[in-house]
Amino acid sequence: MTMISAFQSRIAEYEANRPIPYALPERPSSCYVTMRDGCRIAVDVYLPQSDENSERFPTLLLFTPYFRRFALKPGSDANPSPNTGKFSDYFVPRGYAVVVVDVRGTGASFGTRDGFRSPAERADSAEIADWVVKQNWSDGVIGATGISYLGAASDFLASTGHPAVKAIAPLFSVWDTYADNYFPGGMQCTSLTQLYDTLMKGLDLDQRHHLKDYKYYANPDFQGPLPVDEDVDGSLVKAAVAEHQGNFRQTDFMADLAYREEGLPYDQSYSSASISPYSYSEGTREDVAILSMSGWMDGAGYANGAIARFLTLDHNPRHLVLGPWDHGARIDVSPWRAAEDPSFSVLGCVLRFFDTYLKGMETGLQDDPRVAYFKMHEESWGEAETWPPQQRQLELHPADAGKLQPETATGNVSYQCVPHTGTGFETRYERIAGMDSRNYYADWQGRTAAMLSFDSAPMEATTLSGHALLELTASFDAPDAGLFVYLTEVEADGTERYMTEGVLRAIFREEEQPPANIRINWPFRSFHRNSARALPINKQQKIRIPLLPTAWTISKGSRLRLSIAGADGDHFKKVPHGKMPRITMDFAETRLVLPIEKAAE
Repeated sequence: MTMISAFQSRIAEYEANRPIPYALPERPSSCYVTMRDGCRIAVDVYLPQSDENSERFPTLLLFTPYFRRFALKPGSDANPSPNTGKFSDYFVPRGYAVVVVDVRGTGASFGTRDGFRSPAERADSAEIADWVVKQNWSDGVIGATGISYLGAASDFLASTGHPAVKAIAPLFSVWDTYADNYFPGGMQCTSLTQLYDTLMKGLDLDQRHHLKDYKYYANPDFQGPLPVDEDVDGSLVKAAVAEHQGNFRQTDFMADLAYREEGLPYDQSYSSASISPYSYSEGTREDVAILSMSGWMDGAGYANGAIARFLTLDHNPRHLVLGPWDHGARIDVSPWRAAEDPSFSVLGCVLRFFDTYLKGMETGLQDDPRVAYFKMHEESWGEAETWPPQQRQLELHPADAGKLQPETATGNVSYQCVPHTGTGFETRYERIAGMDSRNYYADWQGRTAAMLSFDSAPMEATTLSGHALLELTASFDAPDAGLFVYLTEVEADGTERYMTEGVLRAIFREEEQPPANIRINWPFRSFHRNSARALPINKQQKIRIPLLPTAWTISKGSRLRLSIAGADGDHFKKVPHGKMPRITMDFAETRLVLPIEKAAE
């Protein structure tokens, strides 16, 4: 059972005692706002309702490509705003104006999407902010938030340096679109690309038959994007959707971004940096407060994004929350959860943040440690001033007979990679694309048997908090390889629990110093074309592979399993295209480095 921690109690107490002085409007008002190039952008405005009509409010901006509102079948009681409705429902009664924007090329907005989260959208966000502060209901103060794409859009807005923006809460969102999302470790996540492409065809082109497998958009009562108030006959929204026919295709677009920060073949100025918050971060003023939030099963690397944002913007007032969640905290992903629904109020946490930095209220937040993180299996929250928390390192070494031991071993072992090795369905990769994955890694039992695996002796209760690191020394009989590394807790009764994983394409094995706008505490690769190096055939290479961060307590009597594979055929591109490599590992020069949490002194 999850224990109620001091951190959790503070959020719950604040939320319970916070006045709710306003009512929701029966419906928002909506209109078009015209951009610099004539493009008309659809916005919804939700204002707190009271007997006093002259009040002014701080505004929360949400920029979405997933429809500000759906039109509904007559008589339907469905929620027309599955993507943003919970934000307006929650924050408006608590005294915030909420403005929801269909980004250009989506929903009822005109224009064409030239790429995934394009620079044009960033420029639009500043113009929307200009429009907001001119409204008679605005107090001149703006925050921005949202989950995933919307969270990165809040980064984009802050990076414009707009003077009204005082706080942003990027939730479950990337810092580096290349490494955190579509090319983790330089390996293309093909399943995500395809799933997202299908989703956006269903939305952008209003081809609703494509949405049947996407839990949050599959409601048969949804009838396409809702027209704005002035579009009485729906002719404008039809014209807008017609323009969307020229939108980019995710499958084609991402294939052109195989090397990080390399320009598109037809536009050298447009690269993965163009769609990544880190590349604009120097424009974010140091007085902008930032709340970064992610979960341990949040896609291919969104937790890395939250941590990198926290570490990079170190001159800003900033907070980091890492919980037991999937993408968007739809569910609690812990196998030991008391209930499927999270036992933590994400919105209550965000409210306390915005109340502090947008309303200037005394919330106690500024006296809290800056980092809160959930320890899986221990089922409790920890707090620290930075990430990772205070720790020591534990080194374990692979050895003969599949052992993982404290002592260095000698000898080697060979493993023939096969393309059909995979992680199954209901993983971090399905949920990131909007699929319904309620039980994460439910079929993990037995999967590591097809991999090169090593088990420790039964352990004492041990908490990992941070990035585990495999320092692999091995030779390969092919010029490239996909390296997939997994950690599993094997309980005393043999039950296997997926903990975390890391992935690296071997041609990107060379490490480099990160730039100033990506400060991280795990190995950095540029993933540039000029950094790619073919593997020398049958010559040993030292390759460091960071695993995704976690905080996980291994129970007394459990074993830790290290597993290595050459493919995740369920999600990633096959590397190389032809014959799969044989990996020969040198025991003496290979080690697993674990970040072990220790008690504060």
